[in-house]
Amino acid sequence: MQKSLISDIKLGTPHKSIGSNAILTLDLGFNINGLIREIFSQKNWERAYDKHDNAFRLTVFLDVRAGGKSIEKIKFVRKAVLFWTRNPKLSYRVWISIIKEETPYYPLTIEEAKSLLFDVTKTIELQSNNLQKGENEIHVDIAVSWGKHLYTEPIELHGQTETIKVVKI
Repeated sequence: MQKSLISDIKLGTPHKSIGSNAILTLDLGFNINGLIREIFSQKNWERAYDKHDNAFRLTVFLDVRAGGKSIEKIKFVRKAVLFWTRNPKLSYRVWISIIKEETPYYPLTIEEAKSLLFDVTKTIELQSNNLQKGENEIHVDIAVSWGKHLYTEPIELHGQTETIKVVKI
């Protein structure tokens, strides 16, 4: 049986070293692939909508760690809302809007909807006073979860980035 998984995890920074009062910028990216991406289809949206299951909530927890201790915890939510549409550009009666960072998006294709919901890019800004003087090894623990729906069971997925090194001067 196919499973859902976190893949293509990337962590980077334009900074190799950072001053004592500077802000460290981390660029995080990952995809949620596998079963959930496959079953998140227009046919299942229509079935779910008919049973009043018209919202999908994806919760992402990020734990930024340096030197083995947690220095920043971030939680954010993405939502998919199913609705009845009369849009002449769409040949379906039930369609989807994706809410990212409090902004609604109205994709025109199923693939665009999946990408908006399941492909994550996040910029993380850290105060340098969270880091030790000298070399810091930084990585991010990722947890993604969703609840029970007509087309899926509740799941929590885990992943971890590679470690990057940043020197605090």
